[in-house]
Amino acid sequence: MKNINRLVKLSALMGMAISAVSCGKHKAPNVTFMPEMAYSPALKAQEEGSMRMPVAGTVPRHHQFYAYAGDMEAAGRELKNPLQRTEDTLKRGQTLYNSYCLVCHGPAGEGNGTIVPKYPMPPSLQSDKIKGYADGKIFHVITVGQNLMPSYASQVDAIDRWALIHYIRVLQRSKNPLPSDLQVLEAANR
Repeated sequence: MKNINRLVKLSALMGMAISAVSCGKHKAPNVTFMPEMAYSPALKAQEEGSMRMPVAGTVPRHHQFYAYAGDMEAAGRELKNPLQRTEDTLKRGQTLYNSYCLVCHGPAGEGNGTIVPKYPMPPSLQSDKIKGYADGKIFHVITVGQNLMPSYASQVDAIDRWALIHYIRVLQRSKNPLPSDLQVLEAANR
């Protein structure tokens, strides 16, 4: 037991001696290990030379090529809404409208959203001009953007944009019902 206590004391003294010797003044070495890492040039984000260009021919994940990027009229003529106007489609369109469109276009699509005092009033979706747009033209505006409205292609999937268009059409008809809509309403109230 005495030998173990002596060993513990001896190892403690050795540890203190090594610590005392190693805490002396040290001179920095004359050679810097890997100077490129220690003294690399700093680049600011998005400064020329700091952004890497993607390898030629690469396509981002889930990228969908949009052939009408610069041609709204062709998009209006050639793009057709692939979705049927069902209750589920309209509910999905309403959810998307309330998430992305409501702040600018307002609850009824009249361009009186909550953000309007800070920014110019967007066009009313109830206007004759927008009502006259083909579904493909509205799809184009949502995809590419127009005037102050940015592109929503990264936020809203292509199929969801079509559901959104169905909901916009329902909003338009709620303000300006067709005579057939009124006949259905009268029949329901009888």
